Amino acid sequence: MTNPLLADWDTPFGLAPFDKISDEDFAPALEVALEAHLAEIEAIAGNADPASFANTIEAMEGAGEALDKVLGTFFNIAGADSNDARQALQRDFSPKLSAHSSAIYANEALFARIRDLWEKRDTLDLSDEEARVLMLTHRGFVRAGAALTGDEAERMKEVKARLAVLGTAFTQNLLKDESSWMMDLSEADLDGLPEFVIDAARAAGAAAERPGPVVTLSRSLIAPFLQFSPKRALREQAWRAWTARGANGGETDNRAAAAETLKLREERAALLGYSDFANFKLETEMARTPEAVRGLLMDVWRPAKAAAESDAAEMEAMLIEDGFAAPLEPWDWRYYAEKRRKALHDLDEAELKPYLQLDRMIEASFACSNRLFGLEFEPLDVPLYHEDCQAWEVTRRGEHVAVFIGDYFARASKRSGAWCSAFQSQARRPVEKAPIVINVCNFAKPSEGKPALLSYDDARTLFHEFGHALHQMLSDVEFGSVSGTSVARDFVELPSQLYEHWLEVPEVLSEFATHAETGDAMPEALLQKVLKAATFDMGFQTVEYVASALVDLEFHSGPAPADPMQKQAEVLESIGMPHAITMRHATPHFAHVFAGDGYSSGYYSYMWSEVMDADAFAAFEEAGGAFDAEMAKRLEKFILSRGGSEDAAELYMQFRGKMPEVEALLKGRGLIAA
Repeated sequence: MTNPLLADWDTPFGLAPFDKISDEDFAPALEVALEAHLAEIEAIAGNADPASFANTIEAMEGAGEALDKVLGTFFNIAGADSNDARQALQRDFSPKLSAHSSAIYANEALFARIRDLWEKRDTLDLSDEEARVLMLTHRGFVRAGAALTGDEAERMKEVKARLAVLGTAFTQNLLKDESSWMMDLSEADLDGLPEFVIDAARAAGAAAERPGPVVTLSRSLIAPFLQFSPKRALREQAWRAWTARGANGGETDNRAAAAETLKLREERAALLGYSDFANFKLETEMARTPEAVRGLLMDVWRPAKAAAESDAAEMEAMLIEDGFAAPLEPWDWRYYAEKRRKALHDLDEAELKPYLQLDRMIEASFACSNRLFGLEFEPLDVPLYHEDCQAWEVTRRGEHVAVFIGDYFARASKRSGAWCSAFQSQARRPVEKAPIVINVCNFAKPSEGKPALLSYDDARTLFHEFGHALHQMLSDVEFGSVSGTSVARDFVELPSQLYEHWLEVPEVLSEFATHAETGDAMPEALLQKVLKAATFDMGFQTVEYVASALVDLEFHSGPAPADPMQKQAEVLESIGMPHAITMRHATPHFAHVFAGDGYSSGYYSYMWSEVMDADAFAAFEEAGGAFDAEMAKRLEKFILSRGGSEDAAELYMQFRGKMPEVEALLKGRGLIAA
């Protein structure tokens, strides 16, 4: 039998034949694909002709097609629908893939060709994008250790292999902790909870085959439980379980893995001649230096902390009024913030949620992209990896643009959070490829026959991830290595965070925020409450985020801490972390930083990008409004279509004409007067 992962895919738009693939196919397919890729690399390295862009760089861009298909399919499925077999495969694949990568970077003949091209780059007749891809390829090899020799080169291989193993283990430990804990609720425990929380708890209990409703560690269930449950003891129990993920002792404890990861990153940076990992990592980002990152974060921290402390004082008074002793605790914050929001803005999440149906919010995200960029979405009836998934063909003026897949509901087999990924990235050379993009979320699944309802934060997450998807789908570059979201980490969040703004456009909510039972549009009075409350509790949201970003930065600045938990405590004490707020992601479950090194020293990037997104949306408002056609063209031309084919700062300058200041962000968050 032919392995379906290695066969030609005679499927619509080159989608993986999910209905034909079994877990047993992945390991043998990987072995064949790795061998084929190495053979292609050896052929490039051993080419008797002098190095040229076409026979070296472009040839490398086209190499590994089989490997891309195997890994693109496997890792997307493993992240969104894991099982024991797939977790075992991940553990097996990690060191193999690290060794494969190291073998390519250690190929002296290949690096010699790349270095030769780099040194004579000024004599080559290259397009701007070709020159950019050559620079990135050369830089990537150098930063991967290609210029190292002897013992240092061997040690770099060992360090990277061990980091790959640790990242996989961190992810799997976190998934086990998240999927294994649940809190059974009695009927009395449901008192005070709105219907949508009760419904989600019953659905979660049924999915877990429990006798009654449960609270799980899915954010879309535990967050509203903490927000609405009047039972303080239950809130504390749930909050402690949520914040203890990865730190419960035993086999799933991530603290030792975090410490070893930081030590190995320090060694990796030292092998390459950097003073610490933060300086190594940030060299290729827009921020460039740890000092620039720290400056931004502290500029935001001070007004955010002041706002949070002011809010905390008011909520502590509410706590005492309810008959409890001070102080306000972290498991109290969401509950009293919700009561305070209702008092200040007469806005009740339970009243709002029926207007935020998942299907209608998906429609809204599509409709905005249609008005801005002319995209149209047609449902596809194709096999996918899970019954919850949906797929659409994306077209513009009748021509195929992309395939978009949505996987929106939480389940025990899915890692937490929300993300955008690609089964296939856009490219024109050496082979034309259209993007196949997926958004994965963790929204609470409703009971049978009921519509899925989102919180406002959920709806914002949906728009955020769709912004990433647009960055992939509208990519229009020559080479896959610079397409879509292949950009600086502190630039990648600009399209996603910018797209969130369209959720708050009144005409969008007026059209798509319709009641799940009556079908009525959101009343104007409720709409105005939503918009006026947009920056409510922003002190809390900013403090929990910036604290995490500062801890991440300090972890990687200077010597690696022997005890990350002690270092975390020291950083939080030094900035005066408010007692009733905790880091958004404490070290043992800080997957952004420890599940891989994508966001290591880079969690600040959401804030860096937000400085730009606040300024970018202001450009629309200064022009003809949220759907100004000329600004939409500029956004696509200079940001969404260009990927990493040019320097991020240059792209933003072409779009806006200037770089933004932090004041736009502070005003947007309501932390200083507009």
